[in-house]
Amino acid sequence: MKTRYYIPALVLILSTIACKKNFLDVVPDNVATLDNAFTMRAEAEKYLATCYSYLPNDGDPVTNVAYLGGDEFWLAYPPASLTAVNWDIARGNQNVVRPYGNIWDGDWFSAQNFGYDNMFTAIRTCNTFIENVGDIKKIPDLTQDERTRWLGEVMFLKAYYHFLLLRQYGPIPIMDKSIPINAPLEQTKVRRETVDSVVNYIANLMDAAVTNLPVSLLTPSTELGRITKAIALSMKTKVLVLGASPLFNGNGDYVNFKDKQGRLLVNTTYSAEKWQRAAAAGAAAIKACEEAGIYLYKFINTTGFNLTPGTITQMSIRNAVCEKWNQEWIWANSEASTWQLQYSSMAHIDPANSGNSSIYGTLGPTMQVVRQFYTKNGVPITEDKTLDYTNANQLRTATNAERFDFVEGYQTARINYDREPRYYADLGFDGGRWYMQNSPSRSDENTWSAQLRLGQFGAGVAVTITTYYPKKMVNWKFAYQSNNSSHIEDYPLPTMRLADLYLLYAEALNEANGPSEEVYKYLNLIRDRAGLPTVQQSWTNFANNSGAYLTREGLRTIIRNERNIEMSFEGHRFWDLRRWKLAGELLNGNVTGYDRSGTADRPDLFYTPTTYYNMRFVVPRDYLWPIRESNLPVNENLVQNPGW
Repeated sequence: MKTRYYIPALVLILSTIACKKNFLDVVPDNVATLDNAFTMRAEAEKYLATCYSYLPNDGDPVTNVAYLGGDEFWLAYPPASLTAVNWDIARGNQNVVRPYGNIWDGDWFSAQNFGYDNMFTAIRTCNTFIENVGDIKKIPDLTQDERTRWLGEVMFLKAYYHFLLLRQYGPIPIMDKSIPINAPLEQTKVRRETVDSVVNYIANLMDAAVTNLPVSLLTPSTELGRITKAIALSMKTKVLVLGASPLFNGNGDYVNFKDKQGRLLVNTTYSAEKWQRAAAAGAAAIKACEEAGIYLYKFINTTGFNLTPGTITQMSIRNAVCEKWNQEWIWANSEASTWQLQYSSMAHIDPANSGNSSIYGTLGPTMQVVRQFYTKNGVPITEDKTLDYTNANQLRTATNAERFDFVEGYQTARINYDREPRYYADLGFDGGRWYMQNSPSRSDENTWSAQLRLGQFGAGVAVTITTYYPKKMVNWKFAYQSNNSSHIEDYPLPTMRLADLYLLYAEALNEANGPSEEVYKYLNLIRDRAGLPTVQQSWTNFANNSGAYLTREGLRTIIRNERNIEMSFEGHRFWDLRRWKLAGELLNGNVTGYDRSGTADRPDLFYTPTTYYNMRFVVPRDYLWPIRESNLPVNENLVQNPGW
């Protein structure tokens, strides 16, 4: 573990500081002090590592609230192999005494060995770095180029930590400068700033950082995860899209959300200019990515196996996420490990190792997610006028022509048939094929499969509560081993990849100006990689509402659908439903799946729709995190978020 520099913090930002690794292979010999941190380059580099070390481990489903806090996954109760503290958010049990996912104060659960850093402490650490490295009289052995670059990196990190707070809490204090330790008490009692002010501050700080950053990594072999221009501009786009989205742009629910001075903290008047600014930022970010050689990932078959075009398309979809440091990744935290995510996403697909107890079926995609994927014609199952899903649970037998996605002759539910390539790339399901690098047939024919009913090799505790798996998140080099263990090819979960940026840009363009060839272009680039016709072709030829893509409102729905599908299981839906103001509608329904207690000889019972929970999302309360109630009497300038 890396050792951080320890800095005294104010009452507002007290937290438990924990050790965490980061991309820099720099390990201090002891707990450094501020007195010697900026005396020479080697010590300053340790401090740079500390600034990076606050980046959250979003690859872990335990620490990433977006995995267990929404409707994308559901768990069996009690959870078999995960610390499920954040699951209480999804179950409607968030609270003000000890909020789950508390990054305002920081909160570590020592018994479970996980927790959350205080983002104000992270910001203060960045401020200290900037104040000292920005002084050219300090660190005499640091070159000017390094000084410039390091300052740009930490300016970005400072902005990003503000963004993480904004995304959860809305209006937050802007901590542009560190408050002196000996400052009068009143000076430490900071106020929350308006959302518009915070968004502008973050965007401007990222712009300032860009001028100091390289186009791409100078030595990729040792610098993976460090900040570049493409990262800063892409994340600026995400910040501006958040600020332009319905949650913060003309949201009438916050008409009485004011501070102690009567300032309205969220602007309730809609502004199209915010979308225009986000679109311009997206265009600049895409250009920077092109200059850095970032492009949509396409799988190249170097296995020596015979693979069909359909499998190659599915591997392009899967490996865009799981093939570490591939050409589509804009940014990833090099220490954000996904080993727990992969263990929790894997099915027992190897009959010879069906008793391997190192794997539990944990993360179960819900039927809400299963239904959101398109048909093979590239439109929603409720829109396709050529395919009937009225009896979605009706049994159907897989044919020889379908053998690359199903076990031939196997009975499974109608809902699994005639779906788009992303369905078969992203989801594991009963009777479905599961191609991996160690395919026993040395091809994609007669390869691994998931057979999940009681009495079959994949049944028992290995089956998720919903009977579906997020296959997309498992690296194709995963392999069971005979010693009751498994090989995992770890990868950091990408924080931003090019498909994400394309979708943000298309969304901003449509909201700013309505449908256009430019919007279609970036949607269709993603759809082409996914093996689908263009938006225009799919809706014109197969959709009941064939002209939906011609209006701003219709295209908005299409873009949101496309985003939910393309970014599924990567931790985006949780935040997107909030910024779109759709969580109140979609997170108040039943969590459903199939019945894993069904036996091999009774597939009709296995495919019985089952309700596991009735979710509860209180509007507008649950759109923003509560500030821990003990903070309010300490700082009377703070106001609580609405509903808490």
